[in-house]
Amino acid sequence: MNILFLHGLESKLSNEKRAILETYGTVIAPDLDYKSNPNVIHDLYVEYKNQNINAIIGSSMGGFTGFYLANSMRICALLYNPALPYRNSVEQIIPTILQVKQSLLMRIILGGQDEIIKAKDNLAFLSHNCNPKTDYTIVVKNDLSHQIPVDIFEEETKAFFKTLCY
Repeated sequence: MNILFLHGLESKLSNEKRAILETYGTVIAPDLDYKSNPNVIHDLYVEYKNQNINAIIGSSMGGFTGFYLANSMRICALLYNPALPYRNSVEQIIPTILQVKQSLLMRIILGGQDEIIKAKDNLAFLSHNCNPKTDYTIVVKNDLSHQIPVDIFEEETKAFFKTLCY
């Protein structure tokens, strides 16, 4: 299994989280510069559309990117506090040329204490932008803030791969 991990705005995949993901397959974690490249979604699509990617996992800005990429590539996704309703400070172009097919499954983890990306804003976005053919699991963890602790990452990753469709 090939897992495409998309990090957040100014972060990288930690060694601990990489080790968790590697128990499920080969991890591909490109270094992304969202601030200077407004075409990250398009570039990732071009680079990975013909590769055998089985799952996309993204956090924050990587969750935003993963949402659109998973739908375009029809790949299941696990998204942690995706920055879906927020795009004002960092321009990312959602390519109109990409065919929207719908991801088959998306598991979205939202932090009830997240002050950077508020769960209620993500829920409002999702209520207006859900794909009718995608099975969504939305988990709101009331005590979770923006950073995803390793134990929650491990727990939610395990739950995702338990139900993964590929």
